[in-house]
Amino acid sequence: MDDQTWWYVARAGGIVAWLLLLACTICGLLLATHRTGALNAAWVLGLHRYLGALAIAFTGIHVIAIVADDFVSFGPAEVLVPMTANWHPLAVTCGVLGMYLLVAVELSSIFRQHLSPRAWRAIHLLSYALFGITSIHALTAGTEARDLLPDNVVIAAGASVVFVAALLLVWRSAPRRRPDERSVA
Repeated sequence: MDDQTWWYVARAGGIVAWLLLLACTICGLLLATHRTGALNAAWVLGLHRYLGALAIAFTGIHVIAIVADDFVSFGPAEVLVPMTANWHPLAVTCGVLGMYLLVAVELSSIFRQHLSPRAWRAIHLLSYALFGITSIHALTAGTEARDLLPDNVVIAAGASVVFVAALLLVWRSAPRRRPDERSVA
């Protein structure tokens, strides 16, 4: 392969992984808020799972290509251990942590039947942190992400996810029914 092939594969893999994560997060929010609309909820769930698996695959492509690329010397330690990279250590750390969060969320889905609903939900809620931290990674480490996805697009997507997630948390923590007016007086 020529010198720039791994560089292109790494960048493309990262961008595609982020876009898949965005789509997966949107599907998850639709399911969590019961707002699938005309779409069949089972179909949205299947799409959500498929997009999550693809995000794992493209994250793997991104990481393998980063190690194979010789422009910046990344070895296994730099892509697996936070704060070990010499090149943009904080940005790379966000990517490493995002990778671990992605794996944790995906594993919680695979082994959901072996987890309590509370444990599954707690782990799955990490997907919001996952989206945020990978967005920071894309903006601070991804040179092509800024050309393809301007900062304001990534920030708007991230803010939208945070806003809907906050609404979801408030909605779910609200009392299920109003107190009887007679008992209040």
